[in-house]
Amino acid sequence: MEATAHLRHLTMAPRKLSVVAALVRGKPVGAAISILTFTKRAAARPVKKLLESAIANATDLSKGQVDIDKLYVKHISVDQGPTSRRFMPRAMGRASRINKKTSHVHVVLTDDKKPKA
Repeated sequence: MEATAHLRHLTMAPRKLSVVAALVRGKPVGAAISILTFTKRAAARPVKKLLESAIANATDLSKGQVDIDKLYVKHISVDQGPTSRRFMPRAMGRASRINKKTSHVHVVLTDDKKPKA
């Protein structure tokens, strides 16, 4: 059984989120949540919340029949979302552009056995 969750339009650069996503990729759910709890990066908090949402989706989808201890992170990906462009005044009447990047994070949990790599 697979359960998914998506986090869209998060105002954080994908470079920062992909480092945290790599920490939990392929890990059991309990270990992934404990890793994210003690990670000191700001991106750990929304990824942990997304993971908890995916666990709730798995429980709801299976009507409580899934064993949460057997779930693991099958797939987690970080994609770039739309970029907001702001302008900052600079010297001599010029303006420089500031890009406010956003991210989309997608996670898939499964309780199937891990494929051997």
